[in-house]
Amino acid sequence: MTESGTRTAFPAALPQVCGVVGGGRMGAGIAHALLLAGSEAVVLERDTDAAAAAAGRVERAMRASADRGKIDDPAPLLKRLRTATRYEDLSGCGLVVEAVPEDLDLKLTTLRAVEDAVAAGTVIASNTSSISLDTLAQALAHPERVLGLHFFNPVPASRLVEVVLAPATGDALRERAVAWVEQLGKTAVVVHDAPGFASSRLGVALGLEAIRMVESGVASAEDVDAAMSLGYGHPTGPLKLTDIVGLDVRLGIARYLERELGPRFAPPALLVEKVEQGHLGRKSGRGFYEWPGKA
Repeated sequence: MTESGTRTAFPAALPQVCGVVGGGRMGAGIAHALLLAGSEAVVLERDTDAAAAAAGRVERAMRASADRGKIDDPAPLLKRLRTATRYEDLSGCGLVVEAVPEDLDLKLTTLRAVEDAVAAGTVIASNTSSISLDTLAQALAHPERVLGLHFFNPVPASRLVEVVLAPATGDALRERAVAWVEQLGKTAVVVHDAPGFASSRLGVALGLEAIRMVESGVASAEDVDAAMSLGYGHPTGPLKLTDIVGLDVRLGIARYLERELGPRFAPPALLVEKVEQGHLGRKSGRGFYEWPGKA
């Protein structure tokens, strides 16, 4: 509800102009999805160099889509991409998705800056994979317009978006968010706010146990992954997936879940050791696997 007591009306269709704060691999993927759905995308980064790098990521993703036959010509879509370095440049957005690293203080600072810059009817979404949506929403003046839109990496190939509801999120926004996800060509899974939501909580639990198995010599990373892929139909084994997500990201989520849910989410020593050594997975060129050319 607004301060006047009237209900906020959220647009039924995906807003014509959407913003993404953070143009890393995840943020660029979200911008790619928004462009494919017909929206303009404004990607906000910390400076001009980072903004240019973000634009390059979106362009490469779009050209890869063309190579796979998903689109004909990326040029018209890329004309709807803009980059920015000031929060004020998000003022015309109907939806802004925060996609900065998984750090509570950083996300709170980012979301407050977004709220100060956008119109009263703008929906503010966080791509957080584990942090409490209620904690994020209650830090803003209008928590009723905040929800989670948890995309999965790599966004262009993933068919899932987790729609996470904070206690203040109303039914109208829930319905709109599910419709927006469908417009993006993906499937919405609606979950209520809880540590790790549904996907991260289950995915991290599996990943941590797989790491413990490697750590204790039960099996190699390759064989653990093969067991889950061939035996249970997982498209990617839990250790290769950890490399794709980033070992540092998995470690951060595990530590958060350990604080919230107890010692069953305590990170294995092997995970901590690899992160300390800079073996972060695909983005560093080495994790549980070698990734030639990715460092």
